[in-house]
Amino acid sequence: MRFTRQVLLLQIGVVALVVALGVLLFSWLLRDTLTEQYGERALAIARSVASDPVVITGAAARQQGGALEARVQAVTRTNEALFVVITDDNSIRLAHPTPSEVGRRVSTPADEALAGNDVISAVQRGTLGLSVRSKTPIRQGPRVVGEVSVGFEINELTGDFYHLLVITLAFAGGALVLGVGASALLNRRLRRVTHGLEPHELTELLYEREAVLHGIGEGVLALDGQQRVSVRNDEAERLLGTELPVGAPMAGLELSPRVHKAVAEGVPVDNLLAVAGNRVLVVNSRAVGRDDRPLGTVLTFRDRTDLDTLTRELDGIRSLSDGLRAQRHEFANRLHTLSGLLQLGHHAEAEEYLQTLTETGSARPHPLGDSVADPYLQALLVAKTEQAQEKGMELKLADDSWVPTAVTDPIAAGTVIGNLVDNALHAARMSPRRPASVEVALLADGTTLHVSVVDSGSGVAGPLRDTLFDEGVSSKLAPGHGLGLALARQAARARGGDVWLADPGGPSSGALFVAKLPELLVEAAE
Repeated sequence: MRFTRQVLLLQIGVVALVVALGVLLFSWLLRDTLTEQYGERALAIARSVASDPVVITGAAARQQGGALEARVQAVTRTNEALFVVITDDNSIRLAHPTPSEVGRRVSTPADEALAGNDVISAVQRGTLGLSVRSKTPIRQGPRVVGEVSVGFEINELTGDFYHLLVITLAFAGGALVLGVGASALLNRRLRRVTHGLEPHELTELLYEREAVLHGIGEGVLALDGQQRVSVRNDEAERLLGTELPVGAPMAGLELSPRVHKAVAEGVPVDNLLAVAGNRVLVVNSRAVGRDDRPLGTVLTFRDRTDLDTLTRELDGIRSLSDGLRAQRHEFANRLHTLSGLLQLGHHAEAEEYLQTLTETGSARPHPLGDSVADPYLQALLVAKTEQAQEKGMELKLADDSWVPTAVTDPIAAGTVIGNLVDNALHAARMSPRRPASVEVALLADGTTLHVSVVDSGSGVAGPLRDTLFDEGVSSKLAPGHGLGLALARQAARARGGDVWLADPGGPSSGALFVAKLPELLVEAAE
């Protein structure tokens, strides 16, 4: 049997049980209430009779029949009672609906009434059968001279009880029908909400979802229709560098503006690059719906930081290899010249040629001199210099540069300096001013490295100056740009430093970018 049917039967059983218990409790209370009402009615009649002067005088004189009998018959007929009985203070009947019972002792105890107390709602069996009766004393001054007993036939009470019980059962039946109908509707909604799945199937889906969410290498973030976090995995929190509590509104999360924009637009997004901390993420977004009803948005995140780092390192290696290849061609040409001189027997000329090469090589200065001691910075600057020369530009190191120690984080240094130099080279190349050049200044201040990069371009346009470091903002026309400066600033701020635009430049001068990188250098030995 399906779980939903079991729930339906259980609900029907519970409703039926509750209705049955309710009917039983109501019936019991109704019976007691009717008995009490009939008793109060009988007591009221008895008090009325007991206060009649004729009855008081007759009871005091122990007068049997006569006026008392006429008074009893009239009250009985008027109130449709079963009986009205008057006795003296010895429980001897002075008036009774059956004349033959007059002068006899009553069949039920009257001691309580003769003691001066009222007796209410007593169900007793007398000479006329089972009845609901009440008794009250007859007083002549302070003395009790008799008692009046009034009773109603129990069948009359039972008839009223059954009449009310039928009405109650009708209401109970209606309540049962409503309960069964509500249970059926609830069961139908349960099937619709769970899409007809059984509990064990829902449990399996939960286990599978947890396995998928935490078993994949991508970050997953799901939002409901109100843009609140509904599902996320640990990888998403790790990549985004922030906690993603379930139920938190998307607008309150510290995420990339690109991610917020992708969610707000509600259109599919593929391979969107965004920055989160020191990471470059690839973001994909999909709106989810069912039966033309929007359910929310699902975002996936992939980390491409390592790929970008390797790409930058590969670009540096490629630049170095291009430089070595050019030098190889130069050395090959020299060796060919020397070989030709030796083959032709021009030994003196060959010796003079070697001497010239030796003197030229020893006299050629190192492109960076002794101003930069760190090999990583040297390799980076040499690579960027070769890259600039290939594009017909000049990259030079400022004369006042001085870095006597090694860097402790080559990746951070490469991210900041490399991105600033790349942007400067692009600005210089796109400017009409020639010759196109970029100047880099590196200055050590204890363990802090200060960097300044100035180009010969046309400066930073006014509209871009306030948003230049926002991801996605770029002066380059080709797509896929707008992350370099954002990465550089975030890498610097992660170390307690910063990157800023010191001088936006203009038509006659290029832009000047400055970076401060604390704790990046090894402390110099004294």
